[in-house]
Amino acid sequence: MRYYPVNLDIQNRKCLVVGGGEVGTRKVLTLIECGASVTVVSIMASEKLLKLAESGIIELKRRPYTGTDLDGTFLVICATDNEELNLQVSRDAGKINILCNIADRPEACNFILPALVKRGSLVIAVSTSGKSPAFAKKIRKDLERQYGVEYADFLKLMGVIRKRLLSNNHEPEEHKHLFEKLISKDIVQLIKNNDEEKIDSVLFEVLGEGYGYMDLMRQEE
Repeated sequence: MRYYPVNLDIQNRKCLVVGGGEVGTRKVLTLIECGASVTVVSIMASEKLLKLAESGIIELKRRPYTGTDLDGTFLVICATDNEELNLQVSRDAGKINILCNIADRPEACNFILPALVKRGSLVIAVSTSGKSPAFAKKIRKDLERQYGVEYADFLKLMGVIRKRLLSNNHEPEEHKHLFEKLISKDIVQLIKNNDEEKIDSVLFEVLGEGYGYMDLMRQEE
């Protein structure tokens, strides 16, 4: 296996995107969603990027890329149709050991971006190790049909329950069996069916009093 799967915490980290077109814009939006501090370097910029810059969400530099743009950067994504520029960014990043992704050029990257299915805190990553992005996209669409929005609510519920159990000085291993039992009760399907009464019944059976579904969900808001 060539690639080491990992989830990066980029909250408040400086991330650079070179290229302001459609692909670059998609990369920027994902970085913002993950809490990164994003700078875009590109002569041209999409309407979305212009609006993000006007609102102060990103920094936009309307000029050509220079090597000094990497100073203090945690990772860089290059999304241009200029092959020479793409390779230059890759070389510059390699010299100072910065994480670098060149869109559609896995051979010039030291990390690649998987296709993602996102349902709240549930993130499913699909990678073909750069061999077939089209197939990764197909699998992603299959998974999107299989894992609906109810999984986001389910994980929100599990998170609140876990936090409450930990606040009662329970060690994580002590309540492992409780979560296994909750999962076996197929609460996901009950959430999908909006069966609050049955969910409350399951929570009471497994956890006892004080674990009402709607009360727990409001705690997460």
